[in-house]
Amino acid sequence: MSELQQILSDNLVFNHIPFPIIIMDKDGLVVWCNRHAERVFQLEPETIKGTLYPYMNPEKAALYKQTWDNIIHSKEPIRFEEVEVGLGDGTRTYTTIVTKAFASGNERFVMSVFEVDESTEEISASRELNSLRDGLDASFMLLYFDEEFLITYANPLFLKLSKWTPKRILGKPIWQMFGEESEDVSFVENLVSTLRSGKVWNGQAKKLKKDGEEYWVELTAIPMDLKGDDTYYIFLEKDITEAKKAQHHLEEIAFIDPITGLENRHRLEQVVNDHIKEGKHFSFVFFDIDRFYTLRDVSDTDTENELLSEFTKRLRMYFSDSIITRAGLHEFALITPLSNWFIEGFLHYLQQHPIYIQGTAIPLTVSGAITRYPEDQQSFVHLIKASHVTIKKVKERGGSAISALTSDDHERLNRKSMIEKRLIHALDRHNLHLMYQPQVNLSTGIVERVEALVRWEDSEVGIVTPEELIPIAEENGMIHEIGMFVLETVCAQIKDWNSRGIHMNVSINSSIREFRDKDMAKSLLEQIQLNSCDPSALTIEITEKFALEAEAERSIIKQMKQLNQAGISFALDDFGTGYASFRYMLMLPISSLKIDRAIIQSITKQEKMQKMIKGMIQFGKSLDFQVVAEGVETNEQLELLRAMNCDMIQGFITGHPMEAKELEKWLN
Repeated sequence: MSELQQILSDNLVFNHIPFPIIIMDKDGLVVWCNRHAERVFQLEPETIKGTLYPYMNPEKAALYKQTWDNIIHSKEPIRFEEVEVGLGDGTRTYTTIVTKAFASGNERFVMSVFEVDESTEEISASRELNSLRDGLDASFMLLYFDEEFLITYANPLFLKLSKWTPKRILGKPIWQMFGEESEDVSFVENLVSTLRSGKVWNGQAKKLKKDGEEYWVELTAIPMDLKGDDTYYIFLEKDITEAKKAQHHLEEIAFIDPITGLENRHRLEQVVNDHIKEGKHFSFVFFDIDRFYTLRDVSDTDTENELLSEFTKRLRMYFSDSIITRAGLHEFALITPLSNWFIEGFLHYLQQHPIYIQGTAIPLTVSGAITRYPEDQQSFVHLIKASHVTIKKVKERGGSAISALTSDDHERLNRKSMIEKRLIHALDRHNLHLMYQPQVNLSTGIVERVEALVRWEDSEVGIVTPEELIPIAEENGMIHEIGMFVLETVCAQIKDWNSRGIHMNVSINSSIREFRDKDMAKSLLEQIQLNSCDPSALTIEITEKFALEAEAERSIIKQMKQLNQAGISFALDDFGTGYASFRYMLMLPISSLKIDRAIIQSITKQEKMQKMIKGMIQFGKSLDFQVVAEGVETNEQLELLRAMNCDMIQGFITGHPMEAKELEKWLN
């Protein structure tokens, strides 16, 4: 339903005018009729909409010595006398039709009012109008304004709520009922402008009582422009003040942290965006309480809340002229005009004003980050990201420090921001491509599988490796598009190889975010079928972090098992660097382990590392997993892995990542 239809359908006035009304669009098609027209002509609203009404349309207009173009663009009402129309009871009668063109939004419409004689009706037009007036008076606050927007009538409901008396309100301008703030003035100007253009205004309005108290109404304002009479305006109002108060209270609950009384992260984002819109310069300060979980573990809930409350008091005392918010469990964010040296002095202030809980001083310190707008970052998202980067560096150095962005930080963040922007163009213009790195069986020397690695070389960003690209794509949600590009390319490549007698197993890397898409398995199998690929030629590599998260999500396990049953294998990548768990190795359809390159690089340096890697290989084989060692670069590493009975190796010693044509030559 259009905005125009909604307003007309919801408005009691149009449905109680005692004449049939039919509204048509610029093409003469019916868009709405009132209930009186439904009754008199026995129309079905849903059937009549979108049809040419026989008694007033572009084809019939010429018979009445008017063109439809004149009707649709006329500023004045046009009357058509002695028009024969058929009534719903099967009889025909002659009537006058009055048409009035008007605009709603960017479209023009024609309203046709049929002056049908209904003397046989039980209720005459005048009685119906009186009933309408009585009903409106009883149900709404009702106001009439003249052409100059001076009040000519106010009903008892309005007078009671607004505390005005007829003597004090009649003859007063519309401005009398609204505030004097710039937003109030703009509101009234917009309302008056809409009505003077002949359009109905509908919405919520904030008004003032005689004593200056604010109240809210649901307002429908209707321009009345009848031929032979002066223009006037009717305001129908419903009091919604209590509902607005309840809404404001809910917003406060939503935006206020109940423990500290500070505004929360949702409100923080609003405030930052407002500052950016207004062009204000400010420092975005982010604090993270050091060792918070340790402090929490040795205290109960009440003590934890008291600790947060006391810390909040110190923030408010020191940053008295700043906006302070609680951005997380143990994170606080400030918007402040203060200089860096003053912000950094907060650490000394905490030392001078320690927090005591039950008579014991709590050794509370913070790690802080200062990011300036617009010098450092230009959006809320990037301010948050930059803060997290700085906080991470501070904590790695032991915490209890407040740091601003360094030139290296700027360079890394700027590169990351540029990669995010350019990545969209890379996908659109197909600038991504795949390289394939061989995985060689140590027993046979045969290349059993190749790993597909996505590469991107951009004219502005340069070469972007998977290690740099994938985390950014996961963060900004474009991992799905990259994953689909890799899948489509690999499936097409397998099909091409098979057609030329090259039978090769290909492994691809997948993200937990891709599998959270409930249609992931379906899309993958569709691509395999589209390219007539053998599912057993495809292996999906997942990380330990992926496996740990998948263990808790049944939908992901279900999709993995569905793919495994179709013939697709799963390999556990980067084994030894994540959160090893016997549980997910039993639950997930994993058939091979890939020992991370960082571990393999140390195999020749420490005897203990050799024992650990040998144990990892034996562990994998005990579960009937195929074990692959990544990052093998020297003969010494290769021979040690061979002696440990490792199944396969992948690394520069057997082959670097190659494009498909180069790989084919290499294989030959």
